[in-house]
Amino acid sequence: MNRYFAVCILVAGLAAKAQKLAPPVELTAEQDHQRMMDLLHMTSLRRGADGRNPQAPNAANYDESKANPYPNLPDPLVTNHGQKITTAEQWWTKRRPEIVELFDREVYGRVPANTPKVNWEVVSTENGINNDVPVVTKHLIGHVDNSSYPLISVNIELTLTTPAHAAGPVPVIMEFGFVWPKSLPRPTETGPSWQQQVLAHGWGYAVLLPNTVQADNGTGLTKGIIGLMNKGQPRKVDDWGALRAWAWGASRALDYFETDRAVDAKQVGIAGHSRYGKAALITMAYDPRFAIAYVSSSGEGGAKLNRRNWGELVENVAATSEYHWMAGNFLKYAGPLHWNDLPVDSHELIALCAPRPVFIGAGAANKGDGWVDAKGMFMAEVAAGPVYRLLGRKDLGTSTLPPIGTSLTGGDIAFRQHTEGHTPAPNWPVFLTFASRYLNGPSSQSVR
Repeated sequence: MNRYFAVCILVAGLAAKAQKLAPPVELTAEQDHQRMMDLLHMTSLRRGADGRNPQAPNAANYDESKANPYPNLPDPLVTNHGQKITTAEQWWTKRRPEIVELFDREVYGRVPANTPKVNWEVVSTENGINNDVPVVTKHLIGHVDNSSYPLISVNIELTLTTPAHAAGPVPVIMEFGFVWPKSLPRPTETGPSWQQQVLAHGWGYAVLLPNTVQADNGTGLTKGIIGLMNKGQPRKVDDWGALRAWAWGASRALDYFETDRAVDAKQVGIAGHSRYGKAALITMAYDPRFAIAYVSSSGEGGAKLNRRNWGELVENVAATSEYHWMAGNFLKYAGPLHWNDLPVDSHELIALCAPRPVFIGAGAANKGDGWVDAKGMFMAEVAAGPVYRLLGRKDLGTSTLPPIGTSLTGGDIAFRQHTEGHTPAPNWPVFLTFASRYLNGPSSQSVR
């Protein structure tokens, strides 16, 4: 065992014994879910959509004529009290804080004000070659200060790879590391990996393992960073969920990048696919230090409009298998309330990223990516456009969904639906070309 960890475990054990701390509460996801419903005085949830059986009574809808029962979205440029926002100053000082508060309280949950410091340790440094490019890879662990509750340890795993012969600090694209579910067939990918494509631009890449910040299940809510902050107790109704916790972890990685001379920390992008696409968009919305985002197939809880009846629904995310992503209050909108009662929608999450560039992508419905609702994500970008324009940036340039395979990259928000399935791979080249307008690395020299 690493001596550092051995000492940490010993110190934590002694501290816990001295403080006579109660151990973390052990609840199954079902028990914790029911507990949250009890706190909200809810007796039932509506059933989510069944995406596997088209003959089921609750089969997922893929009929556009039934997809938009609530066409009127909250106006991102009208305050809670009905004031029209007409200047950038009003956006920053009045409306944006209102939107953040609503997402905090009702959707993703609040991050505690006193989150602990993360001490980053470079565990190892390796020199290597990736697609003929000499690189340096650092393996890092972010040790979260757990002195407030030593019974829970959180150690964030991160790798950082930069070109070995760069002339100076380089832009970095960081991805939330994705673990494919056993039930989901992994697509066959050809050509250079996304990492190799990033290196071809002279940039670096990083991979953050979000499950080392917070587990991807309800059972883990009394552990991880959420459990640490709650001293092993279950959440309150407005506490943060896993998506917000993963975004917090990405921000702590950016803290490290600000100390690494190989990285241009003002030019760090965030990327993620599927549930980690949700986390990437949330990261971008909440942390203004990130320069650009690639949000792939994020669907419900991400860029998809909550008010759309297509594929995955609010009810699916509020169910036992996914509720841990969100604040407890989100469950209300799958029970006594409905999607139209949400005070915000995903177009306002995209608007929180303004004026910084965001690329939103998805795959083809007939190839297996219908669940995420590409059109619903496109519509959200269109509805975020007025905020980008108010801040002097360009929107998508159209409100008509383009043919599949068409790249809308002329503005500061971009969209592309590729022709394959549930994979980010086909859109990586398009995203990186888009990102090249904003990220500028130093000249580098490859040794072949």
